[in-house]
Amino acid sequence: MKFSELVEKLNSGITGHSLTDNPSLDPDIHGVAAVDKATSGTLSYIEGLKFASFVQQSAASALILPVDEGLQTQATERGLAWVAGANPRAIFAAAIALFYQPYQPQPSIHPSAVIDPSAQIGSEVYIGPHVVIQAGVTIGNQVCLHPNVVIYPQVTIGDRTILHANCTIHERAQIGCDCVIHSGAVIGAEGFGFVPTASGWMKMEQSGITVLEDGVEVGCNSTIDRPAVGETRIGKATKLDNLVHIGHGCTIGENCAFAAQVGLAGGVTIGNGVLLAGQVGISNQVKVGDGVIVTAQSGVHHNISRGEMVSGSPALANKLYLKTAAVYRRLPELYQSLKALERRFRDS
Repeated sequence: MKFSELVEKLNSGITGHSLTDNPSLDPDIHGVAAVDKATSGTLSYIEGLKFASFVQQSAASALILPVDEGLQTQATERGLAWVAGANPRAIFAAAIALFYQPYQPQPSIHPSAVIDPSAQIGSEVYIGPHVVIQAGVTIGNQVCLHPNVVIYPQVTIGDRTILHANCTIHERAQIGCDCVIHSGAVIGAEGFGFVPTASGWMKMEQSGITVLEDGVEVGCNSTIDRPAVGETRIGKATKLDNLVHIGHGCTIGENCAFAAQVGLAGGVTIGNGVLLAGQVGISNQVKVGDGVIVTAQSGVHHNISRGEMVSGSPALANKLYLKTAAVYRRLPELYQSLKALERRFRDS
């Protein structure tokens, strides 16, 4: 499309564009690209001043810029079309959606699917090859079930939810509207419940349920376990990356984001808007307040108050962790200094 068409479609979030001063600069845009890989005819973005040098280097025909007059002037001097906004990355995300739509099969039911007669299936649903839908399942409208999905009895799935190939939804799980469950994920399997006895481990049946509220996204090969009693709940619009484990009885708030290989033990409570970076581990029954950020590979063994940022294992306030990390790097030098002092006192 023409750059002018792109500007019109991206109107939301844009505070300015180059067409105001130079309406004749209206290149054809045929796709989007990373700023360091862009070629003629593509649109890219500059997220902030850290990447400002790419305004002079990028081969893109158009750029999405932050609200910065200096960067806009540089782009104009290079003959690049541009739009500006407070959140260039969000504008770029909207631009990608104009050029690419993920695969969405047409509503149909494949003849190899196995569907219990008691299942209730909404309208405009796609059910792919070898899908299994067991007794008492309720599936909303415009749901998409890719090949080999298995849905256990009494599950409910809301409108427009997408279940990708080979994911499994265990009994009585409740999945809201507009959710996305990626390939290999397992929702509502038994929690790790065993009681030590004199004769060995006694299995505690997991009679609870797992609930995913509207807009939750679960990455590939992630697992969310049901508890012995009560529920495991993932709040509205929370996003889980690949290989995330949510233990039985956890409660996760709304709009959280967990990166790959995060692991939560049983009974953890997470507030709203919490960010857990890769490989974070949280111990049993820990409570994490709203807006907390936990940096990569941290181990959380105690409650964390609202708005804190923590790092390390055991997790410390991030500023304290950075100080201790600086000291840690100097330990060999400090050790040598200590040995020298010992020798001096010993010889005096």
